[in-house]
Amino acid sequence: MTCYLFPGQGAQYPGMGRNLYEHSTEVRLLFEEASNNSGKDFAKLLFEGSEEELKSTDNTQIAVTLVNLASSQVLSERGIVPDICAGFSLGEYSALYQSGVITRGDLFSLVQLRGEIMERASRALDSSEGSAGMMAVIGLELDSVEAAIADIESVYVANHSSPIQVVLAGTDKAMSVAEIKLNEAGAIKIVHLKVSGPFHSPLMAAAREEFSEHIANTRFSDPTISVFVNVTGKSLRSGEDAKKYCLEQLISPVQWVASERGIMELFPERVLETGPGTVLSGLWKSLRNGLKCVAAGTLESINKLTD
Repeated sequence: MTCYLFPGQGAQYPGMGRNLYEHSTEVRLLFEEASNNSGKDFAKLLFEGSEEELKSTDNTQIAVTLVNLASSQVLSERGIVPDICAGFSLGEYSALYQSGVITRGDLFSLVQLRGEIMERASRALDSSEGSAGMMAVIGLELDSVEAAIADIESVYVANHSSPIQVVLAGTDKAMSVAEIKLNEAGAIKIVHLKVSGPFHSPLMAAAREEFSEHIANTRFSDPTISVFVNVTGKSLRSGEDAKKYCLEQLISPVQWVASERGIMELFPERVLETGPGTVLSGLWKSLRNGLKCVAAGTLESINKLTD
């Protein structure tokens, strides 16, 4: 039994996906479809663009999704397909496509709209004091983080990433105050993330409202394989539930630890990080469950699986 874990925003880097693009005709067709859908040349953006260009949410979301799907495509060409899948934040849309909940055309349309809407909502929160954003708190358990930020307005738990890593979202001023409190509480390290907004928090309520019409007009089917969703950390039951969770995900924390533990209860034999980077492999390792998550987002890493 194989599980795919699809990374989300923050996993991007310039040049990602190039060797998959050069290797597979079907991957090149994926890029062409995404570029036609969005009006942007994504091969040029990924392979020639700067890190700053990729960081912009309206670019990042399709870019990461493209590399997720490219990785899945090349794995399938090698005879490797998933029985279980999950995606971190944006990566959940790749998981919904992989499990048959949404079509590829709807995937690209929704991801593009989601990126544009989230970027607008994030920029509306900018002030002279700085931009709203996210930061990872390493070395503290969830309860300790929640206690440290309890009295600070406009900062929220956004991701329960691992037993000792929690991501916060908030305004620039609130995050600065929170950082002091968290260091006092014993945080080992605090990392400001390469994202352009305070995602998965109530600060994205305007984005949820704007996105709701697009979600309502999209067909969501029941999943054909097990897919774990961020809002609950549990396996998805129906397409109707998926539609609801796509909206709630914008303002709710990512329950990644719960998802990982639910996946382990299905006893997968292999877990693959199907997309750019190794962030999810590192988070999986922190569970210390004895099963390794293997990176599968480059041609070299996929070749190692099949040699």
